[in-house]
Amino acid sequence: MLRATNIKKRYDQLQVLKGVDLMVNRGEIVSIIGSSGAGKSTLLHILGTLDTADEGEIYLENEPVYQLKGKKMAAYRNKHMGFVFQFHHLLPEFTALENVCIPGWIAGTRRKEVEKRASYLLETLGLGPRLHNKPQALSGGEQQRVAVARSLINNPAIIFADEPTGNLDSVNAKELHHLFVQLRNEFNQTFLIVTHNEELAGMSDRVLHMRDGLIVSE
Repeated sequence: MLRATNIKKRYDQLQVLKGVDLMVNRGEIVSIIGSSGAGKSTLLHILGTLDTADEGEIYLENEPVYQLKGKKMAAYRNKHMGFVFQFHHLLPEFTALENVCIPGWIAGTRRKEVEKRASYLLETLGLGPRLHNKPQALSGGEQQRVAVARSLINNPAIIFADEPTGNLDSVNAKELHHLFVQLRNEFNQTFLIVTHNEELAGMSDRVLHMRDGLIVSE
């Protein structure tokens, strides 16, 4: 599903990534753990095309995404990649349903089709009664589940999750852990997760350990 080779990244004099190789299979949950400053989030953002590498190659479903630029890159990202971050980044003026729909509308999918899928996803994630609530009327755990539904709206090849439980209490964090496994089991969804949460990492199919800009063990 995802293959990256020799990913390097420098910020000024600091070499953050020193030649990372990584492969993720379809339907796999892979977690990356390591101390702060190891390069985990930088790697995730580069793999998700939110940042660019100084060197290296990235293939998603055999597509050389590192060669895409500008609007082509943005369109490819919107269609094939989903994102869940520590903070949900929901737009406060829109309902849960509308927030989930936004990537689908950007992709140009028919409005009714997008709304039908968004409703289905929110109901699947236990938010059926909350479709028309705005973010401020939702709990932290509910907001993060809306963000997960949004990441799924365009049937992405892979979801990149950067510290997805970092802003949740232990109960909601555990629910999100089980949700990722449920989504993998039901939809064969692929996940690459950066986390400090060892319980979440422990539920993954594989755990990659990063240190000093390299994957040092699996």
